[in-house]
Amino acid sequence: MQEGRWLGEHNDCGQRVGRLDSHNILIGNPPIPVLPEKWNNTLQVLLDHRSSRHYRRDALPAGTVELLVAAAQSAPTSSNLQAWSVIAVKDAERKARLASLTDGNEHIRAAPLFLVWLADLSRLRQIARQQGNDGEGLDFHESFLIGAIDAALAAQNAVVAIDSLGLGSCYIGGMRNRPEDVARELKLPPEAFAVFGLTVGYPDPSVKTDVKPRLPQSVVLFREQYGEVRSEELASYDDAMKAFQEKQNLPPKGRTSVIAKRIENEAALKGRSQLTAILRRLGFRLK
Repeated sequence: MQEGRWLGEHNDCGQRVGRLDSHNILIGNPPIPVLPEKWNNTLQVLLDHRSSRHYRRDALPAGTVELLVAAAQSAPTSSNLQAWSVIAVKDAERKARLASLTDGNEHIRAAPLFLVWLADLSRLRQIARQQGNDGEGLDFHESFLIGAIDAALAAQNAVVAIDSLGLGSCYIGGMRNRPEDVARELKLPPEAFAVFGLTVGYPDPSVKTDVKPRLPQSVVLFREQYGEVRSEELASYDDAMKAFQEKQNLPPKGRTSVIAKRIENEAALKGRSQLTAILRRLGFRLK
């Protein structure tokens, strides 16, 4: 493939707009070449994704939640079990309480819509009992993993739909910091767990956001068997992140140091080291 060059530009909303040269385009961050005839709007939406933490006050159009959930339900699901649910939260006081359970995340308060995605085995247990068995298969770690994966796949489908509609979003993993309090706030049944939240709204155009650099494919893509991850490739990623942070007026500190700090010890997990015991208290048997 002939070498091309990235001809991207940004529109007034800070979204990256791709243009083609005579050979190919470079996509992604870091960029890779793709032939022009392979380019389409879906790829543009996927590769333009960035988290939005600042929102306009505008309410979302009627039917937005239902449209996003329809997109979510179109995602793959293990054995068609559909072991997930989602709670749409718009009430300002409830959003504020949920934000307080995540060690901040003020964008939960600011967003007009907050979606809480659940690994949900409670509905499957009900189905099993209606069919004359106790659903013993739900008692094992595998079933909880299915629920968490199903929720993630569904939510990511919704995020693509959100981006395609000109809306913005941000995942909130802090929902796992105090899961029992979250369960009480949302009146979750036994065997339902808030895997993460998702803020949704119109991005504030006064706050410019760019596509955040990702690791080079050379350290995440292997052929046939796992390969070597070279330290110089991680260093180049740090350089890219520092440049990005400077452009965003953030302290330039790279990324691998932040990753290392996030997994340094039990305290870095912000209470999530106790999830197995908490999940059992929430009704998951986890054999």
